[in-house]
Amino acid sequence: MNVTISPDHDTSLPEELLDFLPCATPNAWVEWALDNETLLLIDHAQCEKKAASTAMSLMYRYVDHVDLLTKMSQLAREELLHFEQVVKIMRARGIEYRHLSASRYAEGLRELVRRDEPERLVDVLIVGALIEARSCERFARLIPHLDDELAKFYRGLVKSEGRHFEDYITLASQLSDAPIEARIAVFKAREEQLVTTPDVAFRFHSGVPA
Repeated sequence: MNVTISPDHDTSLPEELLDFLPCATPNAWVEWALDNETLLLIDHAQCEKKAASTAMSLMYRYVDHVDLLTKMSQLAREELLHFEQVVKIMRARGIEYRHLSASRYAEGLRELVRRDEPERLVDVLIVGALIEARSCERFARLIPHLDDELAKFYRGLVKSEGRHFEDYITLASQLSDAPIEARIAVFKAREEQLVTTPDVAFRFHSGVPA
């Protein structure tokens, strides 16, 4: 599928979110997504479910951080609602939800997470911020090329994913004993590599087609 796609970020996204990401999603991924709408929706649903699971896991592991508990509880509820909404859209389009193998993206970021606390928690929160920010940016890149139903749905997700990004990065700053800019730079370098290099299978967070 050949589409005309601007190489620039969507200017409607918050400036702080755009500055946080190391690069724009490549046009090649956008074309790949538009050619694989079924996989896009299935993996999107899977990502929402994983996001809720991650938030719940943080709530169980870090019970002594009240702000984290509150934010993750809110996030988990929103992500589960998004999961239900994606599955509803899929059902209306005759798409069956099924398991897909995970992309290399999240695991590639988590490989850099430090093992000792409180550094581990700070790194996990930075990873969460990157995943949410990239999701938000990809929704925005896709919106101009989608049908009305999906475009409207994704416009709503841009707002919530942007808020989740802010929650994650704010918590990381609050819970770190030191400035986090250096750690952010480490993860941003890996994130750029993951989204700009060839991937063998399309996923919502995959790189470009091999």
